Amino acid sequence: MSKTPSDHTQNSEDELLPEYRFDYEKAKPNRFAVNHKAQKLTVVVLDEDVAQVFTTPESVNKVLRALIESMPQSAGGETA
Repeated sequence: MSKTPSDHTQNSEDELLPEYRFDYEKAKPNRFAVNHKAQKLTVVVLDEDVAQVFTTPESVNKVLRALIESMPQSAGGETA
């Protein structure tokens, strides 16, 4: 009988071969990846009736910014 790949003995250690080890100290950031650090995003789930009126993130932000401007400011500069 011929040997199949399952007949090969495995190393008792569960380690990668040296050619498969990755040196993370030499790693560089992916210049094509999106930089999520530049803009912090917060996800908010809208109720269905609100989502039917405000269909884009821009429309939600526009109304919320207008609401923030109309709110009275406290002495510390924060909205009350």
